[in-house]
This record gives sequence, C-alpha cells and structure tokens, in this order.
Amino acid sequence: MKYLSLLGSTGSIGVNVLNIVRQFPDRFSIVGLAAGRNVSLLAIQVLEFEPQLISVIDEEHGEKLARLLPAEFGKRIVYGADGNREIASLGGADMTITAVVGAAGLLPTIAAIEAGKDIGLANKETLVVAGRLVMQKVRENKVKLLPIDSEHSAILQALDAGRKEDVARIILTASGGPFLNRKKEELQYVTPEQALAHPNWNMGRKISIDSATLMNKGLEVIEAHWLFGMDPAAISVVVHPQSIVHSLVEYRDGSVLAQLGIPDMKIPIAYALSYPERMPLELKPLNLWQSAKLEFFEPDYDRFPALRLAFEALERGGISAAVLNAANEVAVEAFLNNQISFPGISAIVEKTMARIGGGSDTDLKVLLEADKAARLMTHQLITGNAS
Repeated sequence: MKYLSLLGSTGSIGVNVLNIVRQFPDRFSIVGLAAGRNVSLLAIQVLEFEPQLISVIDEEHGEKLARLLPAEFGKRIVYGADGNREIASLGGADMTITAVVGAAGLLPTIAAIEAGKDIGLANKETLVVAGRLVMQKVRENKVKLLPIDSEHSAILQALDAGRKEDVARIILTASGGPFLNRKKEELQYVTPEQALAHPNWNMGRKISIDSATLMNKGLEVIEAHWLFGMDPAAISVVVHPQSIVHSLVEYRDGSVLAQLGIPDMKIPIAYALSYPERMPLELKPLNLWQSAKLEFFEPDYDRFPALRLAFEALERGGISAAVLNAANEVAVEAFLNNQISFPGISAIVEKTMARIGGGSDTDLKVLLEADKAARLMTHQLITGNAS
C-alpha cells in the first residue's frame, strides 16, 4: 500500500488522482487532502477517503468545512500556508502529490522533500521559480521527483529507451491552444470565455489561459531544463494540434522516440504513482486510424511571444524565471477580470521582466522576494501606477 498526501484535491489534476486511487483501492490510500475554497467538494472527498489531516485556504473556510462534516473531523482540519506544509510533510505519507496552481506549490513541495517524501509533481511553477534549489534538495534527501505533466511524463518514458549521454535534444509538444489559426490582429479581441475553451484538454482556468498564450509551454521548457538536466539549446517545442504525441526525445544517432496516447491526464498520473510499473487503466485505447493524421508546426513566436519570454528567462538565469512566473500569474488574473487584453498578458510580463533587476537563484529568500516584487510591479503596470 502506498500512502498519499494530495495538495489541490478539488482541481482537475486532484480529482483525477482520486479517480486513480478509487480504481486501485488495494494499492493506494489517502492520508492527507488539501484544497482551496471548494469546501463542498472537499467535504465529499473527506467523507469518502477519510484522511488523517485536511487543509483549506484559511480559517473561515476551515469553519465552513467543519460544518459540512461529522464532528470527529473537526480536529483534523488545518488551514493556510502552514496547513499545506503540514499536509505535504505528513508523517504517514509515502508520496506527496503537488497539484496546486502557481507558485503557491513551492514551499509545501520543499517541505515534503525535506521530510523525505517522494514527489508527484503537477505544479510546474515549483521548478520554474526555484528549480536549482528544489533539485538540489531532491538529491540531498534522496527522494524521487516524478512528473505528472503529460509532456514531462512522455519524456521520462522516452528517456528509458537510451542513455542520457546519447540524448541530442528533447522536444515538447504543444497543442497550440484555441487560437492556433487566429491572425495576430484578431487576438486583441479574444475574450476570457474563448481563451478558456481548450480544444483537447479539460483544465483549470489559469492553465487554460497559459495554454492559449503558450506560456504554459514556456514554463514546461524551464521545468524540463531542471527536471532532466538539459541545456536550454537542447530543448525544442513543436506545435502538434491533435495532442496525441505528448513529447519526443531525439538521440544522437538520429532516432526520435515519442510517447503517444489519448489526451487523458489519468495516464501520466498513474505512471507517476506506480513508477516504474504500469497499471491497467479503464480508458479508451488510442486508435490511430480514427486519429487520421498527426500534424506538426513550428511555433509562431510573433503571435505567441510568451514562449519566447520563457526561453529568454531561462537563458538569463538567476531570478528571471521567478519574475516571469509571478508576472504571468498576475497578468492572467487581470485578463480573466477583463482588465487587460489577451496580448496584454505577454506585454505586461515582458515589461515586468525588464524592470526587475537580477539576483541569485541559490537563495530561497531572494527568489521569494523577487516573486513578491514582480507581483507588485505587474499590478502597478496594469493599474497605470508604475513609475
């Protein structure tokens, strides 16, 4: 039996993790659940899985959750950032799954690593903000960090076919999002509702917008750099609208190995939970005849500059990726609130990156300060209060 702590249990990844646990009750057990504000769904999950400890965003939501549960669960409820860290480092857990959105996943993931937990990582921002530090802690604490993103899971699988020293490059696939064929001038009029309508994947609001701007792919490039120890020049992105090929690894002899599958997050989740074993999932198999054709295109960095900004942040190093991520989180929220246009997301991120100075990525305090400064600057640029 593998005991799991799950951060972000009410989000799309968290719900799918629980679906896997539900399918294999003899293999997995939930000991900790953490969520944000969706206490009604969390209460249902708590009653089903009966975790040792539960966390929500704040005390108010903790009280709301307590009212939805039998009295016996009241003493199991914690909240806030401290609550998330408690869930992440829970003594009875073998693995912590980080499925929260944004930089909020960083500190609980570090807490879990320092507590000796293996990590199922569905929070790419953890490595974007502090990849050097996080991977150093993984090595020091001798834990496994297994990716849950479909692209990084695909790379992990393709890397098993050869030696690391024989890898020429890794190739991340991007669906291109809902605006793959939109002209640049048309993007100015995109609405949040249109941007949230991903053609292939069912995702949360923030990641859906990131997919539409291609920032999500940029963040995945940075994540891949740290996760697989690849030089930025050895990481490429290809647009693949069908989302059947999830990523590829090219070896120096010219062989290119790809992982294919239907676009369902249960596949990479199950692989991370059972690695290196594969479990029989109750999913519709991939039918290549029905898929008809698989297309691949070079990314358009002019229409989707977010991807360019991510590569630039990776090349600059230091705090640049932390600034990129923080600015993007604020800008995406502003777009969803109709404060800025769709192209304005990348424009604001670029301006913030130009205004925040350099700093080292070897000090967690420096990285957190850069995150805070970038958020403040982005807010000021959006509201017109930047000096």
